Amino acid sequence: MPDGLATALMVPGLVWVVLVTFVAGVVYGFAGFGAALIFMPVAVVFLEPPLAVAAFSVSAVISLFTVVPRAWRECDRPATVQLIIAASVTASIGLYGLANFDVTLVRWLVLGVTTVTLLALIAGWRRQTDATTPARLGIGAATGLVGGLTGLMGPIVVLFQLSSADGAGRSRANTIVFLTVTSILLLPLMALQGVLTGAAIWLGMILLPAYGLGTVLGQKLFTPGSERVYRTVAYGIIAAAIALGLPIWE
Repeated sequence: MPDGLATALMVPGLVWVVLVTFVAGVVYGFAGFGAALIFMPVAVVFLEPPLAVAAFSVSAVISLFTVVPRAWRECDRPATVQLIIAASVTASIGLYGLANFDVTLVRWLVLGVTTVTLLALIAGWRRQTDATTPARLGIGAATGLVGGLTGLMGPIVVLFQLSSADGAGRSRANTIVFLTVTSILLLPLMALQGVLTGAAIWLGMILLPAYGLGTVLGQKLFTPGSERVYRTVAYGIIAAAIALGLPIWE
């Protein structure tokens, strides 16, 4: 038996980690984001954070086959590709900043902006015009930078999607494609930093079936006409991300 596989199988609480991976998949399949928010608080009870992040990223590759095909047909492809390119460029800068900047201050600023935007959306604010290419590139760049600095990759791009006139189906599809592709593009960077170890890869493979089944179930639960339900769930996930992201928990 490979050493990495043996290490993965010896993880304490592996059953609970697999279970929370399934639940995270259901949330992702339905809402298009929020999986890491569900997974990480439980996983870090049993795993070191770098191992948890890397293993979960490996398991999330299955999204390419379970939810991305449908999302790719429904998303705004040019707009989503622009967001992906911009975020991929700045994510590495964010990761560098994580090791060198006062991340606590950055997190407070990001959470403050996210909170104000969320409250505005709940109150009924929407963008009055379609986003331009420079605006999408700016949002993508900000998302990658903030994601690298704080781990909050989802909320900014989701708030951007929800502020548009797009329906729930288009918003969800854009977010699924964006988050899945950017997460996979970060795997080589994790490997270069020594985070993507043999144990992380094997553990990710163990978690992959549970995550895949969860995303399939979540996708079946979503119906394009459930605009109010989708927005309520999305707002709730973002609010939870804001609360759990507060530096006071450290």
